[in-house]
Amino acid sequence: MTGFPRYAIYFAAGADDALTRFGAELLGYDAYTGDELAFPADALRVAPDWRDVSADPRKYGFHATLKAPMALASGKTEAELIAACAMFAGRARPPPVIRPVVDAISGFIAVIPAEPVEALQALAADCVREFDSFRAALSAEDRARRRPEKLSERQRDHLDRWGYPYVMEEFRFHMTLTGRLDAERRGPILEMLRARFAALGIETLEIDRIALFKQDDAKARFRIIGEWGLAR
Repeated sequence: MTGFPRYAIYFAAGADDALTRFGAELLGYDAYTGDELAFPADALRVAPDWRDVSADPRKYGFHATLKAPMALASGKTEAELIAACAMFAGRARPPPVIRPVVDAISGFIAVIPAEPVEALQALAADCVREFDSFRAALSAEDRARRRPEKLSERQRDHLDRWGYPYVMEEFRFHMTLTGRLDAERRGPILEMLRARFAALGIETLEIDRIALFKQDDAKARFRIIGEWGLAR
């Protein structure tokens, strides 16, 4: 992206939540504190190059996208975006609840819902719409990076309308743990990650908050600068 800083509205489970610790340890980065973390021994046993395997999601911190990274539109401020996040979270709604599993999605491995949850799709769509006034328009360079020729017609429409192709009916909730892996490598890593996740004993996950992440410049990782519980 050519515009910085960038902001994103994500789901993150809370600084002390077991799911957050699980993801932060695997990525080697805590988006709440900005700290580097040692990789788990079992990840390094399965993949000695785990730093490379987890490099792409590490830049963003462990999260699920609700409103994709964006530079602020002209005239918009960080303080206004923070206030808008608080206002959005303050509107009462039943928090979506998913049954989380670890699985492959589009070649990478992530925590995803075991089945679709309509309330989660609605929450994500609301985030896309309601924060879009804060988004700077995509530059031609930014649009080209999305490789629109590889997208479906509907995804291209979303890219041009919302700045991101995977929204509305194209949205798939995922908390990414690896970069893209070929099928041969994916199997042992998936087995290891499923075992680690099973040890947490998380049967259901309530999507009960939003977090505002900020990336200061192209070389920086995203950091959490605010979070708000969703009113019920």
